[in-house]
Amino acid sequence: MDIAGASAIVTGGASGLGEATARRLAAKGAKVVVLDLNEEAGKAVAQEIGGVFAKADVADEAQVLAAVEAASEMGPLRVLVNSAGLGRAARIIGRDLSPIPLEQFEFVIRVNLVGTYNCARLAASAMAKTDPLADGTSRGAILNTASAAAFDGQIGQTPYSASKGGVVGLTLPMARDLARHGIRVNTIAPGLIDTPIYGTGEKAEAFKAQLGQSVVYPNRLGHADEFASMALEVLTNDYMNGETIRLDGAIRMPPK
Repeated sequence: MDIAGASAIVTGGASGLGEATARRLAAKGAKVVVLDLNEEAGKAVAQEIGGVFAKADVADEAQVLAAVEAASEMGPLRVLVNSAGLGRAARIIGRDLSPIPLEQFEFVIRVNLVGTYNCARLAASAMAKTDPLADGTSRGAILNTASAAAFDGQIGQTPYSASKGGVVGLTLPMARDLARHGIRVNTIAPGLIDTPIYGTGEKAEAFKAQLGQSVVYPNRLGHADEFASMALEVLTNDYMNGETIRLDGAIRMPPK
């Protein structure tokens, strides 16, 4: 699929995996909507790549629909990358034997799983209304972001693992739903990727180096641009559909 001249939405595009992917798509000629809650960083990225910024909660229908409409005004919407997400570590019961607040579980599910589905359904509706590409059938591609935690969830990751496991679970049926409209759906499940969540400075670098030793090969954290490279291939390869790809250096996460 040729994305030059098409519009694309990247959720979580102000930093990390989303930013790297937004930059990669723009470099290939796509007109990118950077969707994020971080207005300052999002506007800066959008300006640098010649795109536009949309401030939105991924689970808010009206806000995401506005971003979809903004993208459609720039060109036919062909690409959605769902990379917005968060994790709140907490064991299901604490040291005092009190249960995790249900709201904490619900919040992670809302952002990571409900947000992914919300953005996908709204973007897919717009994609389905576009004219097909040169092959007469293809209209677009959706890429979701899961995590190695979907398969190897660690202690304290119950909400996060459940949300990312849900993203994996919706990938194939969503691809089947949208096949009639010429829209492909895939998911990347990254492992330990070096993003701003680890912080900066000497202590952060030492911590990241230690984490990297648990990766089979190469013995380091992944780079956001490596995720973006895989994202671009998955989005543009017309035969890639309904699949979840682990991008993790062969790591299998230990219990903690």
